[in-house]
Formats: sequence, C-alpha cells, structure tokens
Amino acid sequence: MRRITRRGFAVAALGAASSLLTAGAPVPSAGAPRREMRGVWLATVANLDWPSRTKLTAAQQQRELRAHFDTAVARKLNTVFFQVRPTADALWPSPYEPWTQYLTGVQGRDPGWDPLDFAVREAHRRGLELHAWFNPYRVANHTDPRRLAADHPARRHPGWVVPYGGKLYYNPGLPEVRDFVLDAMLDAVARYPVDGVHFDDYFYPYPAAGQSFDDDDAFEEYGGDFESRADWRRDNTDRLVHAMAQRLDAGGQQEGRRVPFGVSPFAVWRNLASDPQGSRTQAGVQTYDDLYADTRRWVREGWLDYIVPQVYWPIGTKAADYAELVPWWSRTVDGTGVALYIGEALYKAGDSEPAGWKDPAELSRHLTFARRYPQVGGHVYFSAKEVAKDRVGALARVVKDHYGGAAGA
Repeated sequence: MRRITRRGFAVAALGAASSLLTAGAPVPSAGAPRREMRGVWLATVANLDWPSRTKLTAAQQQRELRAHFDTAVARKLNTVFFQVRPTADALWPSPYEPWTQYLTGVQGRDPGWDPLDFAVREAHRRGLELHAWFNPYRVANHTDPRRLAADHPARRHPGWVVPYGGKLYYNPGLPEVRDFVLDAMLDAVARYPVDGVHFDDYFYPYPAAGQSFDDDDAFEEYGGDFESRADWRRDNTDRLVHAMAQRLDAGGQQEGRRVPFGVSPFAVWRNLASDPQGSRTQAGVQTYDDLYADTRRWVREGWLDYIVPQVYWPIGTKAADYAELVPWWSRTVDGTGVALYIGEALYKAGDSEPAGWKDPAELSRHLTFARRYPQVGGHVYFSAKEVAKDRVGALARVVKDHYGGAAGA
C-alpha cells in the first residue's frame, strides 16, 4: 500500500486534541490543556465484565451497567471503552449482525432494549465519554458454525470463515470481509453519539502452537503482488485500519461530527533483535510478525487519533520492561499528533508472577514513571470488574497518588 496521509487537515493541530473531546465539542485552541485520559475497558465477551451472566432481566442488566459507570466516576475515571461487538454480533439492533448471545444466552434473541443507546446516555449523564469497542474479525469462541444464529453472516457466507485455535474468525484476506465488517461497525457510529471508535489487539489471531491459519485460497487470489504471505497479511490489516480512518473522516466532513479512532495493541511492535527500530524487549509475540499488525506504521502515517499499547508488565520485567516500552512508545508517537495512552493490567495487581505485581504500589509507580514522558496523555485499566473489586487496593492507591483533582481535569 502506498503511503497515505490520513487527514485532509493538519494532523498535528487536531489529532491529539480531537481524541480527547466529547463528540461534537469544539476543538481547543493551540496550547490549551488536554484532558487526561483515565479510562476503563468494559468487556462483554464471555460475560467478562457485563452482564455478569446471561438471562438477567433488562432491569437487572441496566442496574449492573449503571453500577459500573458509577464506580468509574467514584474512581475519578472519565472514559469507558464499551465492547459492543464481541463476536461478530451486536449490542444494538444491527441490520448486519445478530444480537449477542451474552445478553440473553441465545445469539439473535432480542433482549427487549437497546444496550448501546442506554450506555451512551448513562455515560454522558455522568460526564463520561463512551468509546465503542469493536473486535473486527472474531466470529465465535468455538469452531461449530451450526451454533451460530441461523441468519448469521458467517453461516450465509461459509467461505468467509476460518477455524483456528478453537475459534472461528473472518478471513482478513478477503476484500468482501473487510467491507462487511467496516459496514457492520460503522452502523453503530452512524446511529449513536459515541465518543470514539476503538479496536482491540486481535487482527490476525494470536499464534496457536502447531496450527496454521488457512488462508491459502485468498492468498492465491489476492497475494500475487507480495513477496511473502506475511507482507500480504500485513497489507490486509493496514487496509482495514486505513479504511476505517478514511470512512470516519468522510463521515465527519458530512455530518460535522468526526469520531476519534484508536487501537489498543499488544505493546511489543518488534523486538530489537528483529528490527533496529524495535524495543529492547524479548517478547515471544511481536505484533508485526505474529498478528500482522504494523502498529508503528499506523502511528507514523497518522491513521489513528490515539493508541493504547497494553503495557501489562511491571517495571523491571526482563522480557518486556514497562520502563522500556513507555519510552519506546513515547518516541514513536512524538511529533505525529497521535495521542498516547498506556494500557494498564489492573487485573494482575496482587499476582505472584511476575513478581513485581505482588506489591499493590506497582500500578501507582507506573503512573509516576509515565509522567516523565509528556507524550503520555493518560492510562486505561483492564477491566471494569477489576475497577469495581480492586482486590488489593492498587487502583485506590493510584487515585490517592495521582487523581486528586476532578476526573481528568
């Protein structure tokens, strides 16, 4: 893919600022203070955070969701990344995909209310931003298409689907798949006043030992111009990310409301041993090589408004040191206009491995360290149920040490 500049307007002047605004709000003048990101991921896949289980009544689900938002406010957070498309399904009445099974226990069954509409209204009522979090390609956490809703697109188009690692995925190498998933995701953006569009770290799936992702036919049809299958796969992922950026830009120009776009990748782009531009890490997974996601390019090209690398290791971890990755990402975003937020593993606080997580103060030390780097605009915590439980008081310490003022002011 040729080099493409993302926007038709000044990236440096608008990119970082627009990612921090409520949709439709005015852009601050040059030099105006940016709102600090204090975010939380609220996951719905496998009922990880919400709803706590399937088959709750609508009123029970709404009470739980309000409680998560109230907890975010109490912890002085200001942004919720709400997973609205966990497995090629929807938490709104989508014309493209069925209702998610995680609401009722049955994929395609109408829950009798609109969770995304409710979530946006309740978040905004509390002064929280709500970013719609999408997983682009995951179809199911099993490999049996017969368990999908009868009218599921993956059943109507079986050639789109690849079983791998015990799950089903859409094939990123098919142009019709990329077009479809973009349409499905952008339906939510067109219909609801969400404050951002957010992709997680799953593009091509994480490697499964002894298995290969069967995209032979797609590579034969579309990969002829590439030196390797890996280059072709990276181009496929580039095309998805760039197309989302372009379509959000076009929508913003038409409607006067441009929605910021961000990604939360696994934090290691490439190890230094693989690339002189890489980080001094020894991670077993590299997004460039294993997930075919050239996250550094997306930043350098200005295709994103913000990036949230999942820096899920303590300071001093040999294979992937927090104190190495935060500076690396700071250098990567510097001068691009792309905002940098650090993804934090609140769910690991108190764990015995790696050893640094035993100390409840480790998370607070992360924020202290990151404040050395002006490129870091805030932090996002995984996940909402951990924000609520805060089992070893790590987040309470963060709030005490770093969030003394109003939420993100």
